[in-house]
Amino acid sequence: MATELTTETISDERFQFTAGIKKQLTIIGVVGATLFVLGVLYLMIWGGAAHGHEAEMAGAASEGAHAAGEHHGEFHWYERVFANLWINNVYFTGLAVIGLFFVAFQYAAQAGWSAAIKRVPEAFGAWLPYAGVLMLVVFVVAWLAHSNLFHWTHSYLYDEADPRYDAIIAGKQAYLNIPFFLGRMVLYFVIWYMAYRYIRKESLAEDDLGGLSQYNKMIKYSTIFIILFAITSSTSAWDWVLSIDTHWFSTMFGWYVFASWFVSGLAAITLMIVLLREAGYLTMINSSHLHDLGKFIFAFSIFWTYVWFSQFLLIYYANIPEETIYFVERLSSDYYSPIFFINLIMNFFFPFLVFMTRDSKRHTIFIKVVCSVVLVEH
Repeated sequence: MATELTTETISDERFQFTAGIKKQLTIIGVVGATLFVLGVLYLMIWGGAAHGHEAEMAGAASEGAHAAGEHHGEFHWYERVFANLWINNVYFTGLAVIGLFFVAFQYAAQAGWSAAIKRVPEAFGAWLPYAGVLMLVVFVVAWLAHSNLFHWTHSYLYDEADPRYDAIIAGKQAYLNIPFFLGRMVLYFVIWYMAYRYIRKESLAEDDLGGLSQYNKMIKYSTIFIILFAITSSTSAWDWVLSIDTHWFSTMFGWYVFASWFVSGLAAITLMIVLLREAGYLTMINSSHLHDLGKFIFAFSIFWTYVWFSQFLLIYYANIPEETIYFVERLSSDYYSPIFFINLIMNFFFPFLVFMTRDSKRHTIFIKVVCSVVLVEH
């Protein structure tokens, strides 16, 4: 028998930001800040002792095998800080925009099953303005500090009279230049955040007013956002990740980053829904909802692996040997190769084997373990 949703029932579903939750978040924040400070102190005091590994890693990240020794002869502790802040912000930006994308494609597909859970991914988009500010600040500070994280920002690379002139990077100057790069960065976040604000506004109005007016608007504008997201997710991946390794290129990289973002976003959405359900919220969620979310994670873990392996196969069946450096550096590196294989095992084989059975996608213990592993590994 269907449960009648009264005003009182809906009010009970409103999340309560209790003092206990605030305390837990404060503790997590303090622990995180403490670990960050300790990490910086470690780099400042003992980082020079690990210069060999750091030079290898920085060289691989910034210029491939081309200039590992030429551009990274001296260790600077802040290089690693910039890299960590940057890649973490890219990761959490992905989770935020994927939450919005999840809501959009549910409306575009006119799906009914996700109506009960849409508030969770919808809320992820609230992080976008903070992510935009952090992205801008980290890049500008790294640029002003002459960081090698974005090696293409160094002016001497474009001066033919300078012995450090790089013809490959100079050939990409029309796209990789500071004003255009910053303009694209601002444009990405403006598009994403405006879409979030509009979708959020119409979603709330749909609940308050009822009818089909807001619903039809949501279908229309969600479709427009999906098209814009298809473009900006690829170009932002080129800007924020691919441009770090300026010499290397990949015809699959936009899809690769999207696949990683999407499966991570699905894991975050599912894990949050399970935790809220266990806390007494989302009482309308049943095992069928969890099963559908589990199938999404199962499917897109395979999709991520498909894109990852397709990038490897492009070397052969598309005759693009220039892409081999991506795999050579990771497979031949003492530092990266263990992580490389652990990444594949935990992001593909683990969720594939655990979520292969129907029942595992309906039990919260399996869901929580798989989602946590996917989030950490990605």
